[in-house]
Amino acid sequence: MRGRAALPRSNGELVFDAPWQGRAFAMAIGLVDALGLRWDEFRNRLVAEIDAAPDRPYYESWLAALERLVADLQRGHQGLRGTPAHGSGMVGRFEGTGGSENCMSGRG
Repeated sequence: MRGRAALPRSNGELVFDAPWQGRAFAMAIGLVDALGLRWDEFRNRLVAEIDAAPDRPYYESWLAALERLVADLQRGHQGLRGTPAHGSGMVGRFEGTGGSENCMSGRG
């Protein structure tokens, strides 16, 4: 990714200041991959979240974009490639696992 949605890096390596950031990163990658979505489905939401709150820390915007993508999937948002018509499927596997509360643990 480039521009506003570029991942924070140091010497070419991804930078996570807290464990929840790495988990949120992995959840987004995993969800997009598991459902066969286009990466732009997530990236466009991330750019919108960054634009909406430019002073918010990067991975908080990342998490907000992930939450928006999951909400859209649950509603069966039209236009998401790989989305079941009823909005369930893989998303249901994440329900009851703590979701964002789990990935926020240890956040300081």
